[in-house]
Amino acid sequence: MNLFFEESGDFKAGAVLSQQGEAYQVELPSGKRTKVRAKDVLLQFEAPSAAELVTGAQRVSDDIDLDFLWEVAGAEEFGFAELGTEYFGHAPRPDEAAGLILRLHSAPFYFYRKGKGRYKGAPETALKAALAGVEKKKQQAVIQAQYVEELKAKRLPDAMKAIALQLLFKPDKNSIEYKAFDAACSELKTAPHRLMLATGGIASARDLHFSKFAFEFFPKGTGFPALAAPAMPDLPVAAVAAFSIDDMTTTEIDDAFSVVRLDDGMVRIGIHIAAPTLGVRRGDAIDLMARQRMSTVYMPGDKITMLPDALVESFTLAEGRTCPAVSLYATLDPADWSVVSTETRAEAVPIASNLRHNDLDALVTEENLAIHAGDYPHKDDIAVLWQWAQVLEKGRMIKREGFGLRPEQNNRVDFNFYVDDDVVTIAKRKRGAPLDKIVAELMIFANSSWGKLMHEHGVPGIYRAQGGGSGNGWAAKMQVRMVTHAAPHQGLGVDQYAWSTSPLRRYTDLVNQWQILACVEHGVTAPLVAPFKPRDADLFAIVSAFDAAYAGYADFQSTMERYWCLRWLAQEDARQVDAVVLKDEVLRLADLPLVIRLPGMQPLARGTQVRLDLLRWDEVDLTVEARLLEVASAPDQQAGDALEDELPEDDVTAAEVATDTEEAVAEGAGDVADIERTSDLEPAPEP
Repeated sequence: MNLFFEESGDFKAGAVLSQQGEAYQVELPSGKRTKVRAKDVLLQFEAPSAAELVTGAQRVSDDIDLDFLWEVAGAEEFGFAELGTEYFGHAPRPDEAAGLILRLHSAPFYFYRKGKGRYKGAPETALKAALAGVEKKKQQAVIQAQYVEELKAKRLPDAMKAIALQLLFKPDKNSIEYKAFDAACSELKTAPHRLMLATGGIASARDLHFSKFAFEFFPKGTGFPALAAPAMPDLPVAAVAAFSIDDMTTTEIDDAFSVVRLDDGMVRIGIHIAAPTLGVRRGDAIDLMARQRMSTVYMPGDKITMLPDALVESFTLAEGRTCPAVSLYATLDPADWSVVSTETRAEAVPIASNLRHNDLDALVTEENLAIHAGDYPHKDDIAVLWQWAQVLEKGRMIKREGFGLRPEQNNRVDFNFYVDDDVVTIAKRKRGAPLDKIVAELMIFANSSWGKLMHEHGVPGIYRAQGGGSGNGWAAKMQVRMVTHAAPHQGLGVDQYAWSTSPLRRYTDLVNQWQILACVEHGVTAPLVAPFKPRDADLFAIVSAFDAAYAGYADFQSTMERYWCLRWLAQEDARQVDAVVLKDEVLRLADLPLVIRLPGMQPLARGTQVRLDLLRWDEVDLTVEARLLEVASAPDQQAGDALEDELPEDDVTAAEVATDTEEAVAEGAGDVADIERTSDLEPAPEP
């Protein structure tokens, strides 16, 4: 006797070898033996053989017309044998009965299974819907195949052009576009972003890096909605002729300085900060827009501003205009440049000049300042600022050493990027030049002084603090963090440090400026009327959101700087270059802020000068392959100390810049160098 039975969802036939109660020992045509329960048996037959039945059943199944079978079945539940008699016009033979079972089982849209060998025809509406779905899938499969062929021919289908970024960064994996794109990548054995570049979905590696960042942080685009300009406040005009010091590309001019020699021999220095808070109120449309962005985003050759251009134009400290500002005046005794008194005012400040580093750096040197040489605007005022800046720095270093830290290294070289029509210029700039130091020290003084002002009035603010942190180890305790109360910044050597001097570019500074003005206008009652009250939960939310956004923006700036370094290599056809060892197998090129890893390199001391042969680099993955040609010199101890700020905390891949983002400001260098990169342990002063 033979059996036709179901096993694990499959239908099989075999010859019975033995039977014990409700179980059969069956031998399949393949020779394999299996145990079959009686409840799984659908047919018992003597002929044909099991193998012949399987072949015949498949042939019968293929010949059955499903639509006709569904009509014959009717609407009531039935057994396969009953339907077989109706369909075939006679009691079905074993091969016909088995073929009918196979056909019924293979058509779940037509027939619903109700038990062993029992089925029910699907309702007409459900069947039509199911068949329509099947037809749709067939059509989609055809379209998907067409998309795959187009992609393999390096053409982007029209349907994918509008969703190119979504396909790369946040795809709908159920869409036929994604399935086709994924299939094409698999067949071509290429990465998705490379296929998108090859098909023109993204124009260039530069656009790829920018698009990835913008898709995450600016999903609705980088433009601004139309907003009415705020009313300009009526302010007293300051009796000064102020000047700013910035990079040539700076448009958001936040800070300016003035020097007035008083009749009693004292000197009054003014630090004037743009005051958008005099026209923007907490919770208004402009505030909400600035809070959403948190900061201006910088990249070589471009930026995404925190505030609309029209608003920046209204409040930037532009030459030849009288601009709203919050001014910090320090009265100094020139005998020792000690601070006699300070005063903060909201006023309109006449801006006499916008000085540019690019024009003055070669003239305003320590040597020329020492002998009063050179001819440049505001020469006497700059000389006064230089004298005070040196005293401020010396005082900070004493305080810093009191915290147990070694002196700052000012012989490190920084780099500025300039991009014009896709041609990049990367210029070296030594940290600690006089103009840099003047701006840095006066900004630190202002941020520390205003932080103290808020603290003394019991008004919360947003502070940068370093030292005394929780956690294990020196690095954890010295991690720079943002807090809402005054706390020492040991790295800078100040008792408190509140970002307040870039309100056009950073939302934290905008918030602090509101709080500072509340102190100035309301005195002891400031805690009651300040926009942010003590323990305001919203202030903590701002700190958290700013940290996240600022870190993302800094990573993007690092990515774009690395991209432009690689563009410079191609532009200059640089193949053999000088580099300096940072740590172990990590090196930085001498003429570029480009950090690379050289696996297997012989152990060399930090600061060792070497020569490299650049084999290849990739502007998409931002990787560089190189080999060591020669060790050019023994390590320079002074240069090695200057490099310590650049040492990576962890391993660095070839696509990473081995630096941490900390104490971001570079007010003196302006937009291009807005984010300085230093380690958490040894932060640079805020320039």
